[in-house]
Amino acid sequence: MRVLGISGSLRRDSHNTKLLHAVGELLPGDVEFELFGELEAVPPYNEDRDTDGGPPAAAALRDAIAGADAVVFATPEYNSSIPGQLKNAVDWASRPFRSGALWGKPVVVIGASSGMYGAVWAQAELRKALGTAGARVVDAEVAVGRAQTRFDDEGRLIDDEVRAELREAVTAVAAEVSPQLVAA
Repeated sequence: MRVLGISGSLRRDSHNTKLLHAVGELLPGDVEFELFGELEAVPPYNEDRDTDGGPPAAAALRDAIAGADAVVFATPEYNSSIPGQLKNAVDWASRPFRSGALWGKPVVVIGASSGMYGAVWAQAELRKALGTAGARVVDAEVAVGRAQTRFDDEGRLIDDEVRAELREAVTAVAAEVSPQLVAA
């Protein structure tokens, strides 16, 4: 099984990217985890440029999603919503309609923020956009508030409650891919 992580935060010391690294550590050894690190290179969606696979960075995003069995999206919250670059990625990966890389793909949405609520509004908006794009959105929530207190100086998750919530979310998305894997 192959799981792709996509962080909606572009900053170097992102809490959401750290959260995805924790997801990778929780997965069983036989599950491959890859973090898509080129979100910033994906240009704004433009249907006129969406020919022959689109621009190289958009094609790389689509290929990464298409090659994964499941995707874990981690979103911060900017102005009570999804960061523009993450919404842009969903737009590229949703096309062509009914056959884009996200169509039928099991996904789970998690999020972290420095505020109290852990990006819950952005998570709700992202779930809506992903569902509209045709992804199979898993009903799980991991909202990490006050994220700056949940990781050590090396960026490792130190909160056992968050770790348990992540494990539940990852198990739920894995069950969408392979129910017998989770039952084992």
